[in-house]
Amino acid sequence: MARNFLLNSDVKIARKIREVFLALRIDATYSKEKILELYLNEINLGQNSYGVAAAALNYFGKSLDQLDISEVAFLASLPKAPSHYDPRFHLQAAVDRRNWVIGQMEENGYITEREAEAAMAEPLNAETRALGSQTEDADYFVEEVRRQLYAKFGKDALYDGGLQVRSTLDTRLQNYAVNALRTGLVRYDRRHGWRGATTNIDVGGNWKVALAGIGNQSGIDSWRIAVVLGFGRDKSVRIGLVKDGEGRIPFSELLWARKELKDALVGAQPTKPQDVMKVGDVIYVEATDKHGNYGLRQVPEVNGGIVALDPHTGRILALSGGFSYASSQYDRAMQALRQPGSAFKPFVYAAALDNGFTPVAKVLDAPFCMEQGVGLPMWCPENFENHFIGLATLRRGIVLSKNLMTVRLAQAVGMDKIAPYAVRFGLYNRLDPLLANALGSTGTTLLRVTAGYGEFVNGGKKITPSLVDQIQDRNGKTIWRHDQRICEGCNIPDWNRQAEPMLQDTREQIIDPRTAYQIVSFLQGVVQYGTGQSVLPVGKPVAGKTGTSNESRDVWFVGFSPDLVCGVYVGFDIPRTLGQIEQGATVAAPIFRDFMKGALADVPPTPFRVPPGIEFVSVDRLSGAQVPDGTPGSIQEAFKSGTAPGDPGAPPTIVIGGDEPIGATTTTPTGVEEGTGGLY
Repeated sequence: MARNFLLNSDVKIARKIREVFLALRIDATYSKEKILELYLNEINLGQNSYGVAAAALNYFGKSLDQLDISEVAFLASLPKAPSHYDPRFHLQAAVDRRNWVIGQMEENGYITEREAEAAMAEPLNAETRALGSQTEDADYFVEEVRRQLYAKFGKDALYDGGLQVRSTLDTRLQNYAVNALRTGLVRYDRRHGWRGATTNIDVGGNWKVALAGIGNQSGIDSWRIAVVLGFGRDKSVRIGLVKDGEGRIPFSELLWARKELKDALVGAQPTKPQDVMKVGDVIYVEATDKHGNYGLRQVPEVNGGIVALDPHTGRILALSGGFSYASSQYDRAMQALRQPGSAFKPFVYAAALDNGFTPVAKVLDAPFCMEQGVGLPMWCPENFENHFIGLATLRRGIVLSKNLMTVRLAQAVGMDKIAPYAVRFGLYNRLDPLLANALGSTGTTLLRVTAGYGEFVNGGKKITPSLVDQIQDRNGKTIWRHDQRICEGCNIPDWNRQAEPMLQDTREQIIDPRTAYQIVSFLQGVVQYGTGQSVLPVGKPVAGKTGTSNESRDVWFVGFSPDLVCGVYVGFDIPRTLGQIEQGATVAAPIFRDFMKGALADVPPTPFRVPPGIEFVSVDRLSGAQVPDGTPGSIQEAFKSGTAPGDPGAPPTIVIGGDEPIGATTTTPTGVEEGTGGLY
């Protein structure tokens, strides 16, 4: 114990002398039982298990007090030679040694003969617990935890304080999030062509040395760095790899590699491999089978982030701030301030619903201009598709993501009323009451927007996003906890089947729960009929909103199921257009779809929760007029009690801009804002 705790394993006389003196002092200070306890909690018991408590978890997935005689005896057999008795490789030796220990326990009177026989008859079912990283890439998550711990406790406590940190990470959801984001970024990147090789080296000499010196900067474990050695008659590419010798890239794996042109356009499809690369080019490849065939890969220039959290507690269940941490440590989920664009609109509509508007209130969709001040040009926002639908209901305005309707609505409600909503929902610490901000022109982070959407689906209650559940010091004392509620009846000495204690819900109610549900209902419509139709294949009740900033520089999709909210952002780190045809619906929404399909695969379909005070009325989904139940083209619209058409005392339907001419550019609704091709 003296050597393990205080010294090292150097084979030196000086070390042995110090060990003797330390052992004598330890023996004079502690009892034999205490010394044995310290020893057993320190020694290596194989498979990175230091101490019997860790070994119990790693070999059996149990705590010490849950082990039976057979399992305890196996742990007691390990100190002699942990690697020799590792059941993965030496099962029979491990069983024999365990049975010998059981025999010694019986011989020394610790167990009976019957107990010994039963223990020896048990099979040794040691199922090694998975060690190391269980996710595709949790580095962004871990680094953010490190930064927060450093800020909260300081350097010494972080690195030398023995803190035990229990994070909120769900490894299953993290894997889905990382894979969905990477797949989506690669999907976009391939649409916009091949940017060329990483570099070029001379393959006439020892190319392996030169290739090894370049290194794999992709951050993807399955990707390899390779060099082009030549071309085959079948249009294949012969490549060399540092460790795996040679391989080939079939020409079919090069068809996507069209030349990148300006303004996110691409050239013609290659007709031969020389159109894509030349001998000596250093490229990324990934094995496509076990027969030496590889696919051409490219680290995307575009990047993004994804966040998933529990809308009821704020626990961040998955987070990735980019394509890979190895290629860029900049966290686009927590740090990047980007324009949310149309993803901000639900907060405008929430303010309207709280200020006298109903879902069937009408707002004009037509050209709009306003003066900005002396010497400044007129401000004339536009719809993405540059056509107009005239007077339309609030629901249609958000479902089709009509910018001009949103601007008129914001002007009618007043940005001085809307800006506090954005602050209350946590999107900003302060937001200027400028009309352009109704279209999401002020930058914020993906995490803030995602948490704001979570506050819609949880009934309008405030949540604080957190990466950590609990922090304990080296002695096991809890020094910080995300859940600040106090439970008086949770820790009782005796339990006699009394009722569970009820914990008080301390979350602040930041919006009328009926308004929150109306926004949820609107966002369901976005998925069913509008700009979010590409997420319908999730196959479960989901809602959400696309977002596209000016010139498609930032694209978003933020949405939720009843118990899981997810936000996705994609853009270039140095802002520039993603391309004229790219929007939130084509870039971010498919990433959300892929994540939610995996995350909800084993979750039964759950309808969104309806708060008291909501009544459903059948209305025509285009005009908003009340119609009989079951009428073709009708939907069940959610109204606050007493505000539905036909209710006694219901307020008159508000119409904004109805006396303005629509103009010659008005057309019937034949498309949606962000190019999904759907009809509403």
